[in-house]
Amino acid sequence: MDISVVIPLYNEAESLPELFAWIRKVMENNNFSYEVIFVDDGSTDNSWEIIETLKQQSPHVKGIKFRRNYGKSPGLHCGFQKAQGDVVITMDADLQDSPDEIPELYRMIKEENYDLVSGWKKKRYDPLSKTLPTKVFNATARKFSGLTLHDFNCGLKAYKNIVIKNIEIYNDMHRFIPYMAKIAGFNKIGEKIVHHQARKYGSTKFGLNRFVNGYLDLITLWFTSKFGKKPMHFFGFLGSLMFVIGFIALVIVLSLKLHAIIHGEQQRLVTDTPYFFIALTGMLIGTQLFLTGFIGELIARNAPNRNRYKIESEI
Repeated sequence: MDISVVIPLYNEAESLPELFAWIRKVMENNNFSYEVIFVDDGSTDNSWEIIETLKQQSPHVKGIKFRRNYGKSPGLHCGFQKAQGDVVITMDADLQDSPDEIPELYRMIKEENYDLVSGWKKKRYDPLSKTLPTKVFNATARKFSGLTLHDFNCGLKAYKNIVIKNIEIYNDMHRFIPYMAKIAGFNKIGEKIVHHQARKYGSTKFGLNRFVNGYLDLITLWFTSKFGKKPMHFFGFLGSLMFVIGFIALVIVLSLKLHAIIHGEQQRLVTDTPYFFIALTGMLIGTQLFLTGFIGELIARNAPNRNRYKIESEI
């Protein structure tokens, strides 16, 4: 099969018939063999009934229905597990992503041998309250990931099948699939400017809290990718540094007190100055960080997947 199109959705009943008709037209015009996998994320409207109707009309339609709303990442995860196409395309169900982009995305994967191609909505039809935080978020994601993508959160992406079978999407990590692919060893990641359309039906399902959550998820992904299997390298270093600084500060405080005693100078008790307690606090925090790294190292060494590596081929 040439293409699997994975479409997570929540309360998008109005747009589904038009979206599938558009996808089918593109696929037939290009003679692609394909499947369209709709993942209903616990919709409260009649989205699932529409998907069932589309399934009766076309053998290319497949559907997954969640019992309740879990989020976009679980929807993509389940869709990826079901996808069988050589190239997997993801897009949103709100008609803001154009299926006309599919042939070129497919060509970039098959002919230019990209592992992943991410869409870039260079011209957006969203309000400033959405576009401005998006620009800041993307700049931060580029800094952390080392990828030069302009639009990490664009729903329109194309992947080799092997890519989506080797990454695990959870929580709200769908925003960082290119970064996750890079961590998994897929380094040929490209970008394509795609057409963005104004929303035709309904309203957006995402609020501003997604940007706050996005930063937290980005830090989590960065930390686990860098230190997930070697936590002692992070906590041990910070702990040792703080302990040494605190110890040196304590030595200085005690040396000044000893010098004053030897020379008969009048000086306050060391416990009357904040520096003594700051030094002790530094040593205590340093010890705690070091022990945190040690415990993390014990957990990592006993993890069942500690020696599970991505092997590309054997001969």
